[in-house]
Parts: sequence; structure tokens; C-alpha cells
Amino acid sequence: MSVRLSSTRARAALGTSARVSTELLLVFVMAAVALWLLGRMWPVVWPLIVGLLLTTLTWPLTRRLRGRGWPPALAASAVTVLFLLVAAGVVALIAVPVASQSGELSAGVVQGIQQVREWAAGPPLNIGDDQITGAFDTGVERIQDSAGSMVTAVVTGVGTVVNGVVTAVLALFLMFFFLKDGPRFLPWLSRQLPGSLAVHVPAVAARGWNRLGAFVRSQAFVGLIDAVFIGIGLWILGVPLVLPLAVLTFVSAFVPIVGALFAGLVAVLIALVSNGLVDALIVLAIIVVVQQLEGNVFQPMIQGRGLGLHAAVILLAVTLGGSLAGIVGSLLAVPAAALIAVVWNYLREQLGEPETEPETEGETEPEAGREAGLEAGGPSAGAAAVVS
Repeated sequence: MSVRLSSTRARAALGTSARVSTELLLVFVMAAVALWLLGRMWPVVWPLIVGLLLTTLTWPLTRRLRGRGWPPALAASAVTVLFLLVAAGVVALIAVPVASQSGELSAGVVQGIQQVREWAAGPPLNIGDDQITGAFDTGVERIQDSAGSMVTAVVTGVGTVVNGVVTAVLALFLMFFFLKDGPRFLPWLSRQLPGSLAVHVPAVAARGWNRLGAFVRSQAFVGLIDAVFIGIGLWILGVPLVLPLAVLTFVSAFVPIVGALFAGLVAVLIALVSNGLVDALIVLAIIVVVQQLEGNVFQPMIQGRGLGLHAAVILLAVTLGGSLAGIVGSLLAVPAAALIAVVWNYLREQLGEPETEPETEGETEPEAGREAGLEAGGPSAGAAAVVS
């Protein structure tokens, strides 16, 4: 049976679609403007973000010191100095082994290149030395032709390093002030906002802070476990640069999924160059086993519900962040997705309708009995009914 199209309903549907599309377009425009402003203020925003991440990592120790009667400024100063000492120690632990084993690693790289060359000279490739020499000469000519662009790249790299140092210094100062005056921020923010914003914005900020702190601390602990187990495996196999690789594994844990793949690839390549194919395969097996234990045992035990995000959402967030902003985007993608989830859940709570539970027979009968007692026996009977 054919159904006639209602013109009234069609116009209503088109009007609703147009109104919703317009509202969504305005939301997207405002989001684009906010992202543009964020990009313009990035030299200030990036140190602020790094300072917040460092504060979430160091706040538990500061809170413990303040709980024992330390003044806020003294507790923040002590934790900041301790953080600097730990960071300097980590850099020294990386630089000293790399400098001491650089010769051995270079020899391994040369040997690996020679092995690849011998393999390429045999069947089925049969690439001769003259072809390899010609390709090498072509590469040298291209490098000489692009000398100007290389100088530009070096200058850009120096500028990036300088910006990184400035960012680190600003982030450390901000971390100190956050540790010192952080608990006074939400009350101050409530006094500055009008109406209901004085309640909602601090509530969202508190939830976001708790979620961000849980993410940073849990990722640090999981990264430490990965670094210990993988480092022990590399040490047993005799792979060089064990300590720097373990530190790289720990640092890369703050970039979920992608960081673990990158650190594992570096460890396998160094094992291949220095120890050969068999040890490289063993290292690959160790990394796969440790990553499986992390995903199926460590993270559920340590993080619990954690960020409340599905693994597919995390992978897509890291991919999108990396495509938009490179390494920085990959690092900030998961915390940003977690904060968006916090805001979304809060909005759902505020906009949702409260559920009304239906009354059961067992709940209505005592209520009716109490009303009958009040009518029949007065206040004393009603009190007895309430007590019973």
C-alpha cells in the first residue's frame, strides 16, 4: 500500500534540518576560530601545557610535603629542585653510555652495511659494485646541490633547539607556581565567573585535572614497568646502549601505541646492527610479549577504567594529532581526547533528564498505612508508624 507524502511533515523536517545544520555550522566556525587563536598564542600555550603535565606528575609529592606542615613556597621549591636533579641524572644516564659506545655502534653499522652489500651482490639481485658506486656518486651530487637548503635546515634546527630551551625554562617556572598556588585557583576562578558559570566551569576544571593527573601518573608507571622488563631482556642478550633504550621506552610510553612501536623499532634495529638477526628477532619477541602484558595485565590493573576511552579512539586520536601537529600532536592527542570526554560527560549530566523510578507495591502500602495511622490515631500513631 502506497503512503502519501505529507507536505506539512516534509516542511517541518526540512526546517529542522536547516536549523540544526546552521547551528552546527556556527559551532564549527567557533571551533575553527578557537583553534586559530590557539595557534596564534602557541608560544605561550605550549609552555603552559608542559607545565601542567609536569605539575600533575609532581603534585602528589608536593601535596604530601604540604600535608606535613611545609610552607607552600618551600614545598614547591624542594620538588622543583628535585625534579631538575632527576632530569639532569636521566640526561647523564643517556649521554654517557651513548658517548662511550658510539665507536662500537658505528663499527656495527659499517659491518651491517657491508653485509647488506654482500647480500645484494648475490642472487637474486646481483647488484654489482659499479652500480653501488654510481648510486653513491649520485647521492653525493644531490647533497652538494642542496647545500643551501641544508644550511637553512641547520639554522631552523638551531632555532627549534633554542625555542625548546625557552619552553622548558618557562614550563619549569610555571610548574613551580602551579605547585605553590594551585589549590587557590578554583576558588579564584569561581569568584571571577558570573552566574551558573561559577559552578560549572570549576567543576569541569576539577574533573579535567583529576583525569589528566591519573593519565600522566599511570602512563609513567606503565612506562617504568616496560622499561625495566625490556631493559633486562636487552641486558641479558648483550645489546649495547641498554640504558638509553630503556629510558627511550619509558619516555615513549607517554605517546600511547605509536610510542611503543617507535621505541621497539629502535631497539630491534640496534640489536640487528650490533648482535645480528637472531638476537634482533629475540628482542622483537621480548618487546611483543611485554607490550601484550602491558595491554592485557598492567594497564587494566593500574589504570582501571583510566581515561574511559576505547583503544580505537586512542589510536585515531594519536593518528589525527600526529598528522596535524607532528610529535607534539601525538603527545597531546590522548590527553586532549580525555578532556573532551570529560566535558562531554559533564554536558550530558547537565542536559539529561533525571530518571524517575516507578513505585512498587511494597513501597506504596507502607506509605498508605502511615497516612491511615495519621488520620486514625493522631501524632502518636503516626510516630509509631514511622518508627515501625
